[in-house]
Amino acid sequence: QVQLVESGGGLAQAGGSLRLSCAASGRASSNYIMGWFRQAPAGKEREFVAGIRQTYITTKYADSVKGRFTISRDNAKNTVYLQMNSLKPEDTAVYYCASDPSSVIWTGSSHYNYWGQGTQVIVSS
Repeated sequence: QVQLVESGGGLAQAGGSLRLSCAASGRASSNYIMGWFRQAPAGKEREFVAGIRQTYITTKYADSVKGRFTISRDNAKNTVYLQMNSLKPEDTAVYYCASDPSSVIWTGSSHYNYWGQGTQVIVSS
């Protein structure tokens, strides 16, 4: 089992920045894929934001955040980060950390076995 705990959410103004952290414990491995997803209010589907694979240090981003968000990981601390800059009101959502013992950065949430509890991000205009 892998346990994931997110932190760093909160309130930001449009154009501002926030950094999310996700600490992994348990059977977490640096070889696991780590990803960030978000779910906006009103029952929208959970959407892929960014993912990272330690092997070859590969990253992938949703088009909506490319150039504004940066995903990184510190394997020594078993932690993955999401630096969010130039925030927009449409970035408002609950952000979830996810992990999977895969070599592919999947964009579909069904591919991830482990999830954190989520952290709320609210961006005001």
